[in-house]
Order: sequence, then structure tokens, then C-alpha cells
Amino acid sequence: MSAPAPIARLLGDSRFAILAAMILTLPYWTSGIAKLLDLSGALGEARHFGLEPTMLTVAATILIQIGGSLLIILGRQAWLGAGALGVFTAIATLIAHPFWQIADPIARFHERNTFLEHVGLIGGLMLAAILRTRNS
Repeated sequence: MSAPAPIARLLGDSRFAILAAMILTLPYWTSGIAKLLDLSGALGEARHFGLEPTMLTVAATILIQIGGSLLIILGRQAWLGAGALGVFTAIATLIAHPFWQIADPIARFHERNTFLEHVGLIGGLMLAAILRTRNS
């Protein structure tokens, strides 16, 4: 069954696709900008998680977060941007949200939910790669 005409028009509108890409990548590009504006905080975060060398880690993170987002939003090599953000998200989620190591059931529940939300973002990035590549 196809979508009603107004919905089909909306789904076919390139501006809607750009808006969707901006919303999907919002956590990434806003984080990258925040890191640029607060470099000492970004370096502290990297140190907190034991990521060395910290400056290289922060620089790569900013590049991936902003660059990957732009590739998806602009629909230019969206597969590369989505892949970079997906791999970044998988690694960052394993480092920052190891719910299986938490003894407290409430804290474990919240960390597990955050972990799964990040897995959901990876799925969204996979779909973005598929759809943005088909429509380019």
C-alpha cells in the first residue's frame, strides 16, 4: 500500500530529507561544535575515559562528528559519513556505557537503555546511508 499523496510528496521532498538528516545527526554535530568551543572540557572527557593521545582523540572525534554529519546532511558520500559515525558510535558506546559491568540494578537499567539508544542511532545511520545513497 502506497502512502497518501500528501505524505508521498513530503517523503519525496529533498528539503524533508535534509531536515531528517540534520535531526538524525544532531547529537553528533552539536557535540563536535561544543568540543570546539570547549577544547579543555573535551580533552578532560578523553582523559576521563583513558583515551590517549588525548589531543589526537579529540581532533579525530570532532572531525568525525562534524564531517560525518555534513556528509549525510549534504548527501555527498553519505555512506562514508554514516559509516564513520556508526563505527564511532559503536566504539564510544562500548567505552562509555558498559552496562554489563554495573552492579546496581537501577544504574544498570539506565546504562542499558542508553546503550540500546546508541545502537538505535547506528541503525538510523545505516538507513541514512542506504536512502541518501539511493537518492543521490
